[in-house]
Amino acid sequence: MTGRLTERVTYSMLESLVPLPPDYTIEWDRIWSLWPQLKALDECPQDPVHHGEGDVGTHTRMVVEALVGMREWRGLTMVDRSCVFWAAVLHDIGKPATTVTEEIGRITSRGHSRAGASIARELLWLADAPFGWREQVCGIIAAHQLPFWLIGRPDPMRLAIETSCKCLPSLLCLHAMADAEGRVCTDKNAILEDVSLAKEVFREAGCLERAFPFANDESRVAYFEKPSRDPHYAAFGSYRCKVTLMSGLPGAGKDTWIARNRTDTPVVSLDALRSELGERATGNQGRVIQAAYERAREYLRSGQDFIWNGTNVTAQLRAKPLRLFRDYDAKLEIVYLEPAYCTLRNQNRERSAVVPEQVISNLVKKLEPPGDWEAHQVLRVVEVA
Repeated sequence: MTGRLTERVTYSMLESLVPLPPDYTIEWDRIWSLWPQLKALDECPQDPVHHGEGDVGTHTRMVVEALVGMREWRGLTMVDRSCVFWAAVLHDIGKPATTVTEEIGRITSRGHSRAGASIARELLWLADAPFGWREQVCGIIAAHQLPFWLIGRPDPMRLAIETSCKCLPSLLCLHAMADAEGRVCTDKNAILEDVSLAKEVFREAGCLERAFPFANDESRVAYFEKPSRDPHYAAFGSYRCKVTLMSGLPGAGKDTWIARNRTDTPVVSLDALRSELGERATGNQGRVIQAAYERAREYLRSGQDFIWNGTNVTAQLRAKPLRLFRDYDAKLEIVYLEPAYCTLRNQNRERSAVVPEQVISNLVKKLEPPGDWEAHQVLRVVEVA
């Protein structure tokens, strides 16, 4: 697991490496020694049309140096400076895993933004970085190319509103400016102009410095469901029941949380159904999932509150049950549990059915904590290391 390589890296170390006045010195040797994933950037090629400077490592250094030299970055709060700085260091961390040379000789790295956000999330979780700070960094990484092409999309205003719920657009656009400055290409001025126009789209949408202010929780959930929805419409929610979807890695303490907080609420548990049906966790889960959905429908038809208990660590895994619950006019709640890495390992060892560390490692690489747009209420129970 990556944790064995990075256990010595701590959030306090990351804080200490953010350049400070008056010289704003970047300690590249210390930074590049933190994780082997950074050293791999020096061996990763880029398409010379967009990156005449060469490899990803060279580009990353140029981006960070451009950022640190910007008056706008130096004027941020210390927390925001730190956030954008580490987003810049890690923004292309997903390129080595996604870079290919096509038959026509062009070098591409499709999907590197999302892959990079996942890698960064694992590295920063293992470093015990604060949850909100970490997710802001990962949000910028996941969306770091969006300001380059936002104005060319059919509905840029909608994309701006959606993006504002996932990271702070003002910080995203600042990073994009540095990303454009930190490269050698013939269309740099055009890219910078596109970023400036994207910033104005965010400003016009009223979400440059904050997440878009939806009228209420139902308006927010409905907006992300329906492309035609007016973001300013104050939707009215009439709910037949409330469904709580648990989310968290194995050993995060979901059963314990339920026992302490929702003792009178029935639970649809995938683990319990596996035991009931005699299915192994590593086998075909078709019967288990089918049984879980049928039991959920029974509660939904009767208007009974209940809990859907599983790992649900990605947005894709959560989307299907949440859609079912919405079809029955349920109010949606997500409870996300995230202990510190050491706590998780200890709690997993104490489980009656210990989950292999490799399984947890694989889930960590896929982990996507739930966002506010997925449900009416999102409760995050995060351990501060």
